Amino acid sequence: MAAMADEVETSLLVIVVDLHTRQRYLRDQPSLLMHVLDSVITLANMHLMLKTKNKVAIVGCNASNSEFLFCDADAIQPQPGQSGQSTAVRQSDGQYEIFAHLETTVKQNIKDFMQDEQSTFFEDKDCESLIAGALTLALCYINRINKEKSAGENLNSRLLILTGCAGGASQHMAYMNVFFTAQKQNIVMDVCSLEYELGLLQQGCDITGGLFLKIPQLQGLLQYLLWVFLPEPPIRKKLVLPPPARVDYRAACFCHRTLIDIGFVCSICLSIFCKFSPICTTCNTVFKPPGSLLPKKKKKQIKNVC
Repeated sequence: MAAMADEVETSLLVIVVDLHTRQRYLRDQPSLLMHVLDSVITLANMHLMLKTKNKVAIVGCNASNSEFLFCDADAIQPQPGQSGQSTAVRQSDGQYEIFAHLETTVKQNIKDFMQDEQSTFFEDKDCESLIAGALTLALCYINRINKEKSAGENLNSRLLILTGCAGGASQHMAYMNVFFTAQKQNIVMDVCSLEYELGLLQQGCDITGGLFLKIPQLQGLLQYLLWVFLPEPPIRKKLVLPPPARVDYRAACFCHRTLIDIGFVCSICLSIFCKFSPICTTCNTVFKPPGSLLPKKKKKQIKNVC
């Protein structure tokens, strides 16, 4: 009983922010980016206020890269000159030093991150945002924090994704690896969609026991973040939250990246195809055609000779 009393509960929240310029709200009104960032920073500060031992990390991603915008300085020490480098921030205008440090670091790193995206040439302007890569980076960070936690410390980790992009079919396999890894590590994944339904990310929320919410108005983003995603998963059972959406568990084929109801699955690498292929394009395994596709042999007629 004494050992249980000495156990310290710590919560780690990793926020993945999609900064892809293809998002409609960034194309139509780029000034809304600061509104989204202020809401994310406020959510992170409120999470730190709940408990003194709470930790937070923010990961940004676009179509070409994913990197930390803010993380615990004791867990990861960036190289000098790289984004994410911790800077000393003194208290100003009565603001708590940790909050000032988080706000200054995130805004400076996002500025550098967006400048790097503008200077990068994309051959395909419609390429998807690397959310799966950002989630992989977040899982590695959570694993490192778990290994470095002190004795008697119980760490509860969860992920929150903010995105206004559609798609994700081209990263289907990477998403599935992330979902089942998070489920195995008891990491809850929440998704806050700024525009689309995002059936693939809904599957991840359902697998890990998280919440999916498509906000009706971007102006009320902060209210939805504090109402739905700030409470810990055990507390959510006592709150009146939006009802869960119906999850679409259709898979995307690897050949056309479209959702299908019935398809062909490679028994070696589990790749999915909408049409039969004698060779798997993922692992180059050769298959025999199914019996229905083979030409039927004509039966020989045996004549009775009297």
